[in-house]
Amino acid sequence: MDNLYKYNKEIKYSALFAGMISSFSMSFMGSSINIALPAIGLEFSMGAVMLGWIATSYLLTTAIFQVPLGRLADIYGRKNFFIAGLLIFAFASFFTIFINSGFLFILLRVIQGVGGSMVFGTSVAIITSVFDGNERGKALGWHVSSVYTGMTAGPFLGGILTHNFGWRSIFVINTILCLIAVSFVLLKLNAQWAEAKGEKFDLFGSLIFGPAIFSVIFGLTNINKNGILFLVLGLLLIGLFIIVELKIKQPIINMQLFINNKVFAFSNLAAMIHYSSTFAVGFMMSLYLQYVKGFTPQNAGLVIMIQPVIMMIFAPIAGRLSDKKHPGKIASLGMGITALGLFLLIFLNQNTHILNIIGALLLIGFGLAFFSSPNTNAVMGSVEKRNYAIASATLGTMRVTGQMIGLALGMFTLSLFIGNLKITPAIYPDFIKAVSITFLISTVLSLFGILASLQRNK
Repeated sequence: MDNLYKYNKEIKYSALFAGMISSFSMSFMGSSINIALPAIGLEFSMGAVMLGWIATSYLLTTAIFQVPLGRLADIYGRKNFFIAGLLIFAFASFFTIFINSGFLFILLRVIQGVGGSMVFGTSVAIITSVFDGNERGKALGWHVSSVYTGMTAGPFLGGILTHNFGWRSIFVINTILCLIAVSFVLLKLNAQWAEAKGEKFDLFGSLIFGPAIFSVIFGLTNINKNGILFLVLGLLLIGLFIIVELKIKQPIINMQLFINNKVFAFSNLAAMIHYSSTFAVGFMMSLYLQYVKGFTPQNAGLVIMIQPVIMMIFAPIAGRLSDKKHPGKIASLGMGITALGLFLLIFLNQNTHILNIIGALLLIGFGLAFFSSPNTNAVMGSVEKRNYAIASATLGTMRVTGQMIGLALGMFTLSLFIGNLKITPAIYPDFIKAVSITFLISTVLSLFGILASLQRNK
């Protein structure tokens, strides 16, 4: 009995560690690239909107593939998909070191997105599979903390690496981290976690889902005549997708979860709105601090890392608390705190004191910590084991879609006020207007998110 207990405990914490190191790696990549954007733009002569596509291409690919690959992982084994995702991500990171054009950069970011979708769709599902309800919130809290640790290290280490060794050094570090995670999984984890083994894969639904997500997100990031057409097409395809999924016996997304499971439905909606309202913060603040305030990449990274440091510290606490208290109520409180921090950033100008910026980032970080862990616990605790990967992938898709909406919001305001011009002192006033409008819309979005979050508590 003791040996069985020790074995189970080893599996639990091996799975947790593997999920944490992979999540750290990918969040580190995302936040460090934000700091490196001005250097990348200078080397490849990319304007503000094209720089936005460095993040957009990755997130768009992740959004398209996460749900179908999550369903395949439920059927054929989450461990195999987890390893494959890490290897694809490492491959793309390694070859990014040698590129010499912005087009190749964005292409490799697309490949990273495929790998990232496989990791995001399986890591939380594996952790949920090995931890029961009494420990799940704590485990997910540590997992979320690893995400924020990567986000914390990204601006700081990314700034140091970019400043001293060039932006390519970021991809060297990421390649090494992915390979370490793969080695650990191969040595420590034997199970496949394929609770849906033998079920059919919904190919028809997947073929509708991909173009639907692409059309919606492309439309959101290109608000012009063609963009509106793509947005309308995407919404029509989503409607068709829902009709098809309701009629298929084994769909890639069980729509009954949204219809009959209030916690699952409103937790996912709250996640999408929350990430929509917060994701532009890192992108906008990186540009604002380096261009308007004249900070070096290293110093800008030190300021931006304040937000993920707070998230890293408080996410495990919020996760443990959600094991004992109603996770929906804790998440709603977190979103309210986030809204306050976003509201303070509306008033940025060329003379804003750095302490005011730090205060707003502290609030946003605290709010994100108390939203993310409890919200994830609420989603994963509301479904059966056979749906863990698809639930994780659905939540991940909502998160990525929200991030895309947030990034699209930032890109739209930049396009509206400065177009694809390079950011120079002559257009700083227009750039600051774009930043202020972005945070105004983000604040309003977060208020709607609070309402959605509270609905699941009724």
